[in-house]
Amino acid sequence: MSMTSSEIRKKYLEFFQGHGHTVVASAGLVPDDPSVLFSVAGMVQFKPYFLGTVPKPFTRAASSQKCLRTNDIDNVGFTARHHTFFEMLGNFSFGDYFKEEAIAWSWDFLVNVCGLDKSKLWITVFKDDDEAFNIWKNKIGVSEKRIVRMGEDTNFWTMGETGPCGPCSEILFDTGHKPGKPETRPEDDGERYLEVWNLVFTQFDRQADGSLQALPQKNIDTGMGLERLAAVLQGVPTNFDTDLFQPLIQAVAKETMVRYGKETKSDCSMKVIADHVRASVFLIFDGILPGNEGRGYVLRRIMRRALRHGKLLGLNEPFLHKLVPHVVHMMADAYPELAERREHIALVIKSEEDRFQHTLDSGLAILNDMIADMKKKNQTVLSGAQSFQLYDTYGFPLDLTREIAIEHKFTVDEVGFKEAMEKQRQRARAAWVGSGDSAASPVIRELAGKLGATSFAGYHQLRAEAEITAIIKNEKVVSEASAGDEVVVVLNQTPFYAESGGQAADPGELTEAGVKVEIIDVQKSPEGLYLHMGKIIQGKIRHGEKIVAQVLTSARAATARNHTATHLLQAALRSVLGKHVEQSGSDVRAGSFRFDFTHFQGVTRGELDHIEDIVNAKILENIPVEVLELTLEEAKSRGAMALFGEKYGDWVRMVQVGDYSLELCGGTHVRATGDIGMVRVLSESSVSAGVRRIEAVAGEGAFRAAKREQHVIGDICDHLHTSADEIAARVEKMTVRIKELEKQLEKLQVKQAAGSMDELMNQVQTINGVKLIVADLPGFNPVAMRTASDTLKQKLGSGVVVLATVAEGKVALIAAATADLAGIKVHAGKLVGEVAKLVDGSGGGRPDFAQAGGKAPEKLAEALKKVPEIVAGLVKA
Repeated sequence: MSMTSSEIRKKYLEFFQGHGHTVVASAGLVPDDPSVLFSVAGMVQFKPYFLGTVPKPFTRAASSQKCLRTNDIDNVGFTARHHTFFEMLGNFSFGDYFKEEAIAWSWDFLVNVCGLDKSKLWITVFKDDDEAFNIWKNKIGVSEKRIVRMGEDTNFWTMGETGPCGPCSEILFDTGHKPGKPETRPEDDGERYLEVWNLVFTQFDRQADGSLQALPQKNIDTGMGLERLAAVLQGVPTNFDTDLFQPLIQAVAKETMVRYGKETKSDCSMKVIADHVRASVFLIFDGILPGNEGRGYVLRRIMRRALRHGKLLGLNEPFLHKLVPHVVHMMADAYPELAERREHIALVIKSEEDRFQHTLDSGLAILNDMIADMKKKNQTVLSGAQSFQLYDTYGFPLDLTREIAIEHKFTVDEVGFKEAMEKQRQRARAAWVGSGDSAASPVIRELAGKLGATSFAGYHQLRAEAEITAIIKNEKVVSEASAGDEVVVVLNQTPFYAESGGQAADPGELTEAGVKVEIIDVQKSPEGLYLHMGKIIQGKIRHGEKIVAQVLTSARAATARNHTATHLLQAALRSVLGKHVEQSGSDVRAGSFRFDFTHFQGVTRGELDHIEDIVNAKILENIPVEVLELTLEEAKSRGAMALFGEKYGDWVRMVQVGDYSLELCGGTHVRATGDIGMVRVLSESSVSAGVRRIEAVAGEGAFRAAKREQHVIGDICDHLHTSADEIAARVEKMTVRIKELEKQLEKLQVKQAAGSMDELMNQVQTINGVKLIVADLPGFNPVAMRTASDTLKQKLGSGVVVLATVAEGKVALIAAATADLAGIKVHAGKLVGEVAKLVDGSGGGRPDFAQAGGKAPEKLAEALKKVPEIVAGLVKA
């Protein structure tokens, strides 16, 4: 029975809904679980229910979950089944049904709903799982010959060295014996038996000594790849031949004028592009943007690998963004919401294509030079330093370098690459952290399981009497702590806002008679436990004692002003720049706020002024700010903006500023816009491709910023002997005059250079048959240096020129070679690069002309003395 992928997805969910399962919409690719980057399986969103850390709203669930894995990205496009983005069909039981029902329903769906031939279905079970073996044999009626017992490496699932675990049973589809291939069985490695469905029976708790204890609640976790089942039901040899990929592949074929199926190499490139554009679309939809860290780097790797394969197909202009409408159309049945962000997704991809396109050629040229040089030296390993240079300078993900190296039968020193990466991270102190840090530590998880979520009272009060339910000191739970100790305090209730949603935590103090604890930070664990971090200033605190929690009122008020200001700012940005503007990050504190948003070019001064004027106009209107608690669906139906990538529960807080702004937000806000006072934009800048950042201040901070600007303007007026109204005109006149003087100076330098050429010609050296001039030209600007090099080349007829000067404490270098030598005997780019290293610099360029810079002018004289030696080493025989 042939089915489209949409029909398979629909029939699967309907089947399990008919068996009492709650159909749960796919979670985003960014999970709530801080220990993983992406959703890699259907069970990820249900993990708290499996672990019992939160109440279960249902005991049976079914879903078609968006998933992303990149551990095998090198195989994607070159095998029949590997993908980055895929959908996992799954049914789950949380202490409800177990093996018998899970097995029976899986068989019923595949045989009676999908119409698969029973004789082609094989079963694997864990070698010691007699219960599953007997259900398959006696209750389902599968021949004992087609039930294979397998080992722990393939048929036993574990969460870690300890914890929940259990045996698995897999359903395999026999694709048939291929002529010329040896006969195989399911336990053999090979492609004949295709794993369709994996049933995991979570029934044990592995102890530290390795022993298995029965779990009080037995769970079912199953997973079936939609792409694989589609390939089986549509009778095609690979997942890429299904309706989930073929429209994209044919679109690429049309764009490249290359027929799919013509040759393996071009087919692989088309498969890579089809897979990667699907992943890119869904990652961007879920709020991920290309970057150099964390999830953003994963997206960039995927996109740049696709772009490189486009280049292999002859696509030298941006093309990936043109495939976005195809993905949106193909996935419309299951994900109609993609259409709402189609233009935004295409813009992000186009921006990344433009960014990478002009560096790809340069990077490929450098890599090809590296490979050619290695071949001459009979080397086969690209060093970690070389691969990191390609990553750092040209944006080449390691996967891309590795793939190109493999094509030349080379390998990459990945350990060396990681070492170079780590050194850079240590220097740059990269801020992105992939986990919840202390809030996700084992101690906190254990406490959260015992205590449950902390009651938050901070929306309505800044002071609360509370009970100390736990004290943590040096990462251990203690019963008491004394003055001088740095501690984490857990309370049964708190008025302190924990850092979340881009808003900083409240500062404040915990007090009681003779006791004072200064709170400097508050974090919230994934389970909802509030962690008050601070230092005991006075007295002693004990578990179980009462204490008063007091938020610093001035800080909360200032933070609330800044937070409401971000809502007004986002609305103003969307009205001035366009509806494609989406929040991609924020940092709201008492002193200032930062707002990151999607936009693909710099915001002009005029646009910033207009945006600031709109925000302040709304402040003057003193619009009431209302906070409503309602269901997520009701909030969306009212048009509330949600932060993509943010996770929301069934009930949400919606912050409404009249009819101007409507957002889902868990932060703290003013009662009316007039409470903000005013807003001043301090700066606008680029964060990454397609993401801009505005830094601003509200309230007292805005008034202080205005005062500072007033003082600066006053100082400028005093220096220029003019009024504030005349500053712009005065500076413009001075700028014009400076440019005129610079041109005059340039002419004098060029004249001076021409006059000194004869003198320089007397300094010609001959190195291995190549004439060479090396000179330091103090006071020369770049134009005069270029003129001098051109003149000297002309006078030499055949030769090499290296010139240098020092300006503003930095070295400027030029290397030039005449046409008969450039790239044949001498490469100017390589020459200037070697000289630059001697003055703590870098540079490069064309074979005939190149420039470089350096940070150590004191080393210039010695560097110029070594030029003849460098030329001797570079001159080709």
